[in-house]
Amino acid sequence: MKKIVLAVIIFLTCATSTRAQHIDRSGFIKDSLEYYINRAMTNWRIPGAAVCIVKDNKIVLLKAYGIKELGVDTKVDINTLFMIGSNTKAFTATALAILQTQNKLSLDDKVTKYLPQFKLDNKMAGEQAIIRDLLCHRLGLQTFQGDFTFYNTNLTRGEIIEKLGQVKAAYPFRTKWGYTNAAFLTAGQIIPVVTGKPWEVYLKENIFAPLGMINTLALTADIPKSLNRTVPHTLINGILSAIPYAQIDGLAPAGAICSSVNDMSKWVLALLNDGKVGARQVIPFAAIKATREAQDIVGSVHHLDGETNYELYGLGWFIQDYSGHRLVMHDGGVNGYLTSVTLVPQDHLGIIVLTNTDQNELFDALRWEIMDAYFKLPYRNYSDVYLANYKANETIDNAADKRRLDSVALNPLPALPAVSYTGKYVNDLYGSMEITQGEHNDLEIRFEHHPRMYAHLQPLGGNRFYVTFSDPVLGKAVFPFTVQNGQVTGVRVKVADFVEYNPYDFKKE
Repeated sequence: MKKIVLAVIIFLTCATSTRAQHIDRSGFIKDSLEYYINRAMTNWRIPGAAVCIVKDNKIVLLKAYGIKELGVDTKVDINTLFMIGSNTKAFTATALAILQTQNKLSLDDKVTKYLPQFKLDNKMAGEQAIIRDLLCHRLGLQTFQGDFTFYNTNLTRGEIIEKLGQVKAAYPFRTKWGYTNAAFLTAGQIIPVVTGKPWEVYLKENIFAPLGMINTLALTADIPKSLNRTVPHTLINGILSAIPYAQIDGLAPAGAICSSVNDMSKWVLALLNDGKVGARQVIPFAAIKATREAQDIVGSVHHLDGETNYELYGLGWFIQDYSGHRLVMHDGGVNGYLTSVTLVPQDHLGIIVLTNTDQNELFDALRWEIMDAYFKLPYRNYSDVYLANYKANETIDNAADKRRLDSVALNPLPALPAVSYTGKYVNDLYGSMEITQGEHNDLEIRFEHHPRMYAHLQPLGGNRFYVTFSDPVLGKAVFPFTVQNGQVTGVRVKVADFVEYNPYDFKKE
């Protein structure tokens, strides 16, 4: 979850510079970081953020910035909750690794040993898949494949696992890495089979409580009930706006945790101290080690200094090399939030960045700026470089959208009467949706598994319609209808890449 990243952010840029010799940057953290963060938050239009730096088992920085909600003068503090998205995955992987150290399971056990109902479209893959495959994204699916069906919908965890078995994998089993949120859900559902306790209860009792993460919530359903919480934000037609919380408890082990920077500091401190809190061994070191062992190749990462390095995936963590340092890291993206957690174990360095808007890259830029300072590398001003690229892409996207809106403003007639496009449509994976006629030639879509969301369609001429979703995170699109012998037979549905890259073909019943 960007999801990405539901979140994967690999920053690619053509900007290069010759690597300079190591220089003294020791003053940056103490003297300049505060200004850097505040300036960047203004430039990126970030309402609230929280940042932590851990070094040598001590907290160097633990601070909150900005406000919880745009237009409301309530300041973020170190105990204010943010949704952390896919930074949840490391908790799920660690929980399963803990169970392995207790001989309650093996990460190399077949998934069907615990979930006999588990299947994949590739029958052999479903029979051979092990827990480790679920935790390192090597089922053969493309990144985010199926997430429009699974993410922020009313499907239960059991229904998502069942539908995962219907997704037609893009690649042969174990041949290519593809970020799969539903796989992490499936892994998380093994925990109640082994322990008799739901995933969320097991995490609370075995990780949150022992670490003193007293404010952390495992489920998104609970964040609206909290008194000290941020509000998610995104850009709607260029205007920063508060949006509803994503409800992703159906995918909870992949991305549902809500936490504060104070609580996350306790998690990072323990991970960098081999699982110890003081003299207490809270998380077995063997479990931590298991999650950091590289399992699959993601690709290459190109850094601003021109260096190109590998990127691998462990269990719930990305692993990469940077300037001779081994990084263990992950991003989290969910509606209205972007976060990052970075560990540099041999340097005893940890960085946490939480933000409450999904339209910024400071959550990524800041960790590199901080690492460069500690690694005595030249100042590169990542935030400004990323912002320039962001604005350039935004200009291109806005121009394309304006062209579509200009076409809509001409009131072109669709190729067929509007009523011809109405009716029930079905996709084998997703399920059904209903298209009705609105005013004039406009149409509206209601989706079976997104009961709180609808799409508004305006004619672009021919059999193409300009689409805006009531949930702005799903973006804007053009839906082409297919017509045979004067009859509408289907439509191709596409949501924002933030949710899923692949389109869905719906057939008209």
